[in-house]
Amino acid sequence: MTPLIAMTSESSIVVVEDDASIADLLDMYLRQSGFRVYQALDGATGLTAVSRHDPKLVIIDIGLPGDLDGLDVCRRLRSGSDVPIIMLTARDNEIDRVLGLELGADDYVTKPFSPREIVARVKAILRRAEGPPKDPSPVLERGGVSVDLARREARVGDAVVALATREFDLLAYFAENPGLALSRRQILDGVWGAGWVGDERTVDVHVRQLRKKLGDSFNLATVWGVGYRLD
Repeated sequence: MTPLIAMTSESSIVVVEDDASIADLLDMYLRQSGFRVYQALDGATGLTAVSRHDPKLVIIDIGLPGDLDGLDVCRRLRSGSDVPIIMLTARDNEIDRVLGLELGADDYVTKPFSPREIVARVKAILRRAEGPPKDPSPVLERGGVSVDLARREARVGDAVVALATREFDLLAYFAENPGLALSRRQILDGVWGAGWVGDERTVDVHVRQLRKKLGDSFNLATVWGVGYRLD
C-alpha cells in the first residue's frame, strides 16, 4: 500500500499557469488531496508567490505570457532553492523537456493531462523529498562522493553539492546499487516509480546533470546498449 503523506497547513503548492481553467482544475484536485494551493498567472507573480508562501512544490507552465516564461521561472528558482518543480508543456516538445530538466525541474507533464496524474506525481515527489528512507544508512561512500540518505545530502570532499530532489534520488539509487549495470527502464522504475510514463532519455538528462555537478568524483560508467553502472 502506498504510504500516505501527512498533509498540514504547511503542505502548500504554487501553481503558475496562465490558463485559468487549467489552474482552477489543478487547484480543485490538489485541494481535495489536502494541499493548500496558491495560483499565479505569470512568471513574476509566480516568483513572488513562491517567496511569500514557501511551498512544498511548484507547478509551472512553460508557455507563460510576459517577460518570464516557465523556463525562466525554473532557472530563477533553482538559483536559490531546491523546491521540487513540475513543468507543464502544451506539446510533446523534446527541447522543452530537456531544457526544463537541465534547469533542475524534477518532472514534466504534457498537456492535455489527467489532474489525477498530476496529484499522483506531486505525492510521489513529496514522498521522496520528505519521507525517511526505509533502511537509512548513515553515509554511503562511493568513490569521492558521500551520500547521506537520512539527511538527503551529497558531498564531494567537505563540500555539500546542491542537488534537485530528483537528482538526489537518482544519485541515491546508484549509490545503493553499485557495480550493477542498470537499464534506463530499471532506473525509471526505481527512481521515478513503476507507474511513471515518459521518455527514457529523461534518465540521460539527469545523469548529465549529476556528472556536471559531481565532476570526476562521480565514477558512473555508460554501459552501451543498456544504461549505466556506478563503479
